[in-house]
Amino acid sequence: MEMNQPIGRTPLDDRPDGLVGKPLNRVEGKLKVTGHAPYAYETRALENPAYGFIVPATIASGTIRSIDAEAARKAPGTILVLTHENVPEQGEKKEQVWPQLQGTEVRFYGQPVAFVVAETFEQARAAALLVKVRYDAAQPKGLLKDSLAAAYEPKPVNSPPDTKLGDFDAAFAAAPVKLDVEYVTPNQIHAQMEPHATIAAWDGDGVVLHTSNQMPNRGQKSLGSVLKLPPEKVRIVSPYIGGGFGSKLQVQPEATLAILASKLIQRPVKVALTRQQEFHVATHRTDTIQRIRLGADKEGRLSAISHESWSDTAEGDGFFETSANVTRSLYAAQNRVTRHRLVNLNMPIASAMRAPGEAVGQLAFECAMDELAEQLKVDPIELRVRNEPAEDPEKKVPFSTRKLVPCMREGARLFGWDKRQAAGSRREGNWLVGMGMSAAARLNPLMPSAAKVRLGPDGVLVVRMAMTDPGTGTYTILTQIAGEMLGLPPERVRVEIGDTDFPFAAGSGGSFGAGSAGSALYVACDNLRQALLKAGDLNPDGATFRDGAVTSGNRTESLTDLAKSGLEASGEIKPGEMKQKFSQYSYGAHFAEVGVDVDTGEIRLRRMLGVFTGGRILNAKTARSQAIGGMTFGVGAALMEDAVVDPRYSYFVNHDMAEYHVPVHADVPEIDAVFLPELDDKANPLKSKGLGELGICGAGASLANAIYNATGIRVRDYPMTLDKMLKGFEEQEGQAQRRT
Repeated sequence: MEMNQPIGRTPLDDRPDGLVGKPLNRVEGKLKVTGHAPYAYETRALENPAYGFIVPATIASGTIRSIDAEAARKAPGTILVLTHENVPEQGEKKEQVWPQLQGTEVRFYGQPVAFVVAETFEQARAAALLVKVRYDAAQPKGLLKDSLAAAYEPKPVNSPPDTKLGDFDAAFAAAPVKLDVEYVTPNQIHAQMEPHATIAAWDGDGVVLHTSNQMPNRGQKSLGSVLKLPPEKVRIVSPYIGGGFGSKLQVQPEATLAILASKLIQRPVKVALTRQQEFHVATHRTDTIQRIRLGADKEGRLSAISHESWSDTAEGDGFFETSANVTRSLYAAQNRVTRHRLVNLNMPIASAMRAPGEAVGQLAFECAMDELAEQLKVDPIELRVRNEPAEDPEKKVPFSTRKLVPCMREGARLFGWDKRQAAGSRREGNWLVGMGMSAAARLNPLMPSAAKVRLGPDGVLVVRMAMTDPGTGTYTILTQIAGEMLGLPPERVRVEIGDTDFPFAAGSGGSFGAGSAGSALYVACDNLRQALLKAGDLNPDGATFRDGAVTSGNRTESLTDLAKSGLEASGEIKPGEMKQKFSQYSYGAHFAEVGVDVDTGEIRLRRMLGVFTGGRILNAKTARSQAIGGMTFGVGAALMEDAVVDPRYSYFVNHDMAEYHVPVHADVPEIDAVFLPELDDKANPLKSKGLGELGICGAGASLANAIYNATGIRVRDYPMTLDKMLKGFEEQEGQAQRRT
């Protein structure tokens, strides 16, 4: 199926009380909590594995003068030590998957410079410590703010880095009300529970990877390029993933090194990054500097919008944070500019992290809107309503659906927004208390995917596709879609995913996983329905599938009788004209209440609410889980997450989970997510939209705006730590003294 026209009535519309949408528990949940779901490092599918350990560079810029690996090679249990001197020939970089141990150049701290393989993990780690690397070090470039003069326009990725509409400069100059502010967001780490891990083994002229990867088919192609292999000779198996948040969209160095070593020693090689290595060997979210300029009339109607963003990555990589992309469609204004610039630094490779672009872009832009509202003395919700566009402001096409205003209105009602007071006026003992809000928007793409289904003589429907489940609930929603389409209970549906031997799937990322994989499955199940009706010579008009049987007219036939020895069907989905004809986003609104201690500057989130629309909700429980998980991410971005760079060495100082702080239960007291009813018939045959990243978009800005409402202090440098609050209190005190 190709999405060239809106979807009409479907079997999912016929049963609003059906399986799809129900808060079904995770079907694989018991396997996970009892330890029977093998993650990459735990798989026992490959016998007698050797263990690998990466030796990372201890400089960020320079060259390797020499490597002395003799002591490591002679250490107990050592099988192989790979360096640039003996590594096999490799091919070309693809999709941020780089050849490893190539040459003597060091581009960033933590870059692998050797790989030790031994009989046990402990022996590999001990031998790795014996590898002596001597460097000719150069002064690294580690800070974005110090290198802006070297910024350049990056190559387009899915959309151009810059856009322009109208005459922004003239409109901004003529605007009665102006805002010109700069926001800074720091480097952030994915900090998923499961580290990157791989077991690699060669089978003839092909290789099998049991690895933790969100997009196996993408990894297949990337590794094919690096290894000089046809993609079909690379099999990736990734049925269970312990979180990724974008860090596992591409194959990381441990997998490539395991493959190379496995071929040389003719044994499986098993490797996992340590938690400390995760910070430098794997990817991270780049820091950004964002300048936002808004011009409006005295009623708050925008005439000019400019959003410029600078980000950085390792030299030769090319990834940039698309912070301003969401601004292109969020609010109406006739004169607009968005611009992205990239700086090459001696920092680890930057890549996608949950809601790349929108997450940090709305941290800045939604605060700027709050600042404009304060300047105009207009309610922040009302300001956004006054700038609600009738169509996509830049694409000049209709929105498929857009319920941003209803989200804000309902959120205001549920949260008690009418009780919000002027900035700095509400005090409870030592705490200044305030409320803040922000809008949320996340692009809703549809990606090519395929699925195969087979109904066996035992009455069990088997679903196969190379989709993944990084904890998002994929197994469960696919079970619900298949069960609903064929009228089967969940226990008679078996979902098998995470294997590139199965039909191609887009994978988990970009908020397109459920919609793309689920749509492919929908088409496959619809084709199977037609095959079953044909097998029973049943009239398809008005046919219903329920309780393991199909009824057409006055005839009811068991599906197992129709399937006989087994019946299968395939299906695929592709984006079509709907992608060009309509602007497709998921929307929401965040509300937060915080308290700020006037003596210590300590910030406490008191309660938080998100109201969202995401098309058809496929599972009420997993959808809510995704939403509040994203909101919790936003709390971390606003209040604590910061991978601090030491500019002398261009490395992250706080490179472990003791010092890189993420929210814990005590940081997130009362949090809730509500979904408004919606169906989007232009999105996909499920009429659903992506939710995995919507929850983080704008979430942190609602806290920042609440902090301002509580204290009158505007912090534009994330995260909002107590030292910045104390500085703000000092400045307020100084201003008060000067006035007196």
